[in-house]
Amino acid sequence: MRIGELATETGLTTKTIRFYEQVGLLSPPPRTPGGYRDYPPHTVARLAFVRDAQAAGLTLAEIRSVLSLRDSGQAPCTQVGMLIEEHLAEIDRRIAELRQARTVLRELGHRAAVTAPDTCTAGDICTILTRA
Repeated sequence: MRIGELATETGLTTKTIRFYEQVGLLSPPPRTPGGYRDYPPHTVARLAFVRDAQAAGLTLAEIRSVLSLRDSGQAPCTQVGMLIEEHLAEIDRRIAELRQARTVLRELGHRAAVTAPDTCTAGDICTILTRA
């Protein structure tokens, strides 16, 4: 299957497919006598996996490592499970940071609501953001 047909079938651009080949997510396909890439049919499923893995938050390097395990004949389920746990922990950490930021911003919002602009002195940049 030529790259344009693969792009149409997967909803990716030809540029993206070439990039995935360049970064090792796809093996270089055989070439036709005319020099065109000739992707095997299973490439559609591989690209669908890459898309789904990205949607789950995996990086291209992580996806490449999972594909490498599969390509070597090993089931990558244990590695995928560990990656999912790592990503969940990172999301939990980020949520905690965002909650903390929301608390600070709410406090600043309340301070801004009761601060009159004419109370700022020339020496203050902004009393709303200056900790008392």
